[in-house]
Amino acid sequence: MATRKTTYDVDSLENRDPAFVRKIVQRLRPVFWPYFRPDIEGLEHIPKGPVIFVGNHNGAMLMPDLIVVGIALYEHRGIEGLPYGLAHRLGIRLPLLHSTLSRLGGVRGTRENGLRLLAAQKSLLIYPGGELDSMRAFRDRHRVMLGHRRGYVRLAMQTGAPIVPVVVDGAHETLIILRSGRRLAKKLRLDELLELKVWPVSLSFPWGLWVGVPPPHLPLPTKMHVRFLEPIRVTQSGPDDADQEVTVEQAHARVHLAMESALEEMSRQRRRARRLRRTKKRNVS
Repeated sequence: MATRKTTYDVDSLENRDPAFVRKIVQRLRPVFWPYFRPDIEGLEHIPKGPVIFVGNHNGAMLMPDLIVVGIALYEHRGIEGLPYGLAHRLGIRLPLLHSTLSRLGGVRGTRENGLRLLAAQKSLLIYPGGELDSMRAFRDRHRVMLGHRRGYVRLAMQTGAPIVPVVVDGAHETLIILRSGRRLAKKLRLDELLELKVWPVSLSFPWGLWVGVPPPHLPLPTKMHVRFLEPIRVTQSGPDDADQEVTVEQAHARVHLAMESALEEMSRQRRRARRLRRTKKRNVS
């Protein structure tokens, strides 16, 4: 009788288990859709062929946005349309995440793995902001904080794959992060030790006040809005453009501006909808 592996090669492209993916979708969709009530728009913008999906990241290690985006893409194009994820080098090795992320299609977030996947005609899902974005302070929930990682731009330049920004509004309200703790992380040298640039102070259920990466918790109910933006194509005029900082920064600025503009608009729409619901309730009462 075959037994399931407990450890996986985090650089292997063969870890994805379609049966496991289907089981996860079947189990989580009936829970996530009534709880988070996601609105999905812009799927028609996704071109055929390999794509680099670039998202804003929310909700710390629970990653509710990743799950909603993944299910939406799976339902849109099936297992072949589900992107592989370039995961944080620490996160994909954590005991609670390693087996799950690997079988869903997560690999260690390196430039080499990205190139191998795109060469194999596979799409990627990348969160350049990583822990900076997913554990940003609650007051910054309407901002896109992609940090200083530009590998996704270089991958697009080298391969010609289009970048499709994926913007999620609402997912960062599943817990309350009081402070991101960037200074504390620097003092503790966590960037060197754990590749972490933040050490947040958060409020979550049932843990209450927590210092450090929030453990698995019950997310607060919030409505999510997911928007797939139109593809952004970044080209190189010469073979060395992917290594030229000015060219890379200009391409990154285009992506960041598109994402932050969309998030600001989505946030305004959600606030207007909330005010409208409150007004209707008062009128009824």
